[in-house]
Amino acid sequence: MTPRARRDSSGSPRYAFANWLFLRLLGVVYLFAFWSLAQQVQLLIGHDGILPASEYLSEARVWADASGIGWDRYRLLPTVFWLGTSDRFLQIVPVAGAILALFQMAGVGSIVVLPAMWLLYLSLNVVGRDFLSFQWDALLLEAGVVAIALAPIRWWHRVDDRQDPPPAARWLVWWLLFRLMFGSGFVKLASGDPSWHNLTALAFHYETQPLPTPVGWFAAQLPRWVQQVSTALTLAIELVAPWLIVAGVRPRRIAALLFIGLQALIALTGNYAFFNLLSAALSVTLLDDNVFQRLVSPAASPRKVTLVEQGVAFVLALVLIPLSLIVFTRQLGVVGEARFIQPLVEIVDPLRSVNTYGLFAVMTTTRPEIVVEGSMDGTNWRAYEFRYKPGSLERAPRWVAPFQPRVDWQMWFAALGRFESEAWFQPFLRRLLTGSKPVLRMFEYDPFQGRPPRFVRGSLYRYRFAPRGDKAWWVRERIGDYSPPLTLKPDTLGSATDAALAIPRS
Repeated sequence: MTPRARRDSSGSPRYAFANWLFLRLLGVVYLFAFWSLAQQVQLLIGHDGILPASEYLSEARVWADASGIGWDRYRLLPTVFWLGTSDRFLQIVPVAGAILALFQMAGVGSIVVLPAMWLLYLSLNVVGRDFLSFQWDALLLEAGVVAIALAPIRWWHRVDDRQDPPPAARWLVWWLLFRLMFGSGFVKLASGDPSWHNLTALAFHYETQPLPTPVGWFAAQLPRWVQQVSTALTLAIELVAPWLIVAGVRPRRIAALLFIGLQALIALTGNYAFFNLLSAALSVTLLDDNVFQRLVSPAASPRKVTLVEQGVAFVLALVLIPLSLIVFTRQLGVVGEARFIQPLVEIVDPLRSVNTYGLFAVMTTTRPEIVVEGSMDGTNWRAYEFRYKPGSLERAPRWVAPFQPRVDWQMWFAALGRFESEAWFQPFLRRLLTGSKPVLRMFEYDPFQGRPPRFVRGSLYRYRFAPRGDKAWWVRERIGDYSPPLTLKPDTLGSATDAALAIPRS
């Protein structure tokens, strides 16, 4: 293959194969995301779930009617679940999304499939509330919109019929990648957290992150100087490498290698759902066709971008870049007037597709864990065992990504806060007391074998990795109560939906 064959008519490098590959990888990410939710939707937002979607939208209808809001309610809460919130429909939506993802992986009908998947995931995001509030959920929604600008308008996007994406679309996805990486580095230093400034953050991270992997245990045993060097390299990649995106073809290749390498290391040591794969997929778009010359031969006559495809990319860029620029500069602390664009902000904001990014701005240096316990008599307490989060001291950390056990993740956040401030935790305990089958199925071990206990509570422990040579993986010490013992009020014992909690009298 000659260099000329891998450049467009203007002499610029082509990114046709990277575009083809990114759209396939995005289909894989969507498949994992929908597949994961299909297995948990009844638990999270079903009729007997923790935060029922039916209750949420019922309250939304009451609020909209009382506020005199008519059709605009569908813009403010854009979700297909206005059509219904039955358990069957809740199950159909993620399953339909997974099927569409298979079409996307095959390159069939991307121009239709991509908007459909984005709409279904947005719909789940709206009613999922706390359980779909993670950074990768926001990133998938924004990447899903940006990908529409990259999609060719034809029914089958074959590997041997690649086309260079419109320049506006290419820079739109690179701008998203820049904000993702630079924002992640910026928040770490801007937070003032001393562990990032003195380069000790990773000395705590492997042990205190939400769901470590077995490799995370070994990484935590590395010498302190290795942890400091690793922390410095992480900050350098996140803060410096993004600028290589605008530095030319060869620097982009270096940036892609650094970003993908960083995501691979993160994925080895922690379970972050589909975040690492999605971040790596975005990084792939930095690689020009010369990188892939030995893998795939070029089309004899590469198809040119049509005016319609250029128009779609231009319109999306015209809307998304100004909005994301405002959001990004505010994240950097540059707050300015933007009255001329405020009406557009109000229109686009409910779509949740222009976001800021930055994980672990403040590093947690200890690991509190909530152990949920039940009792029949209020004296003898027995612990529920979650499938994935730390519990039993002898159980090794588990590989779970790209699946995300969203309740296990929320338990990590809850342990860092207060019982009273976690809107989902009391409904979760209520479901245990009423014997909700979707909730009980999430546990690896139910000490009451399907029977609801009379009392539940949360006990707070401090967990640490066990030292080398110990037969256990964890050691722990009890800190105190996370929540008081709770029981059902006598007048609500027969109601699973309206059951109220009470603190039993001693």
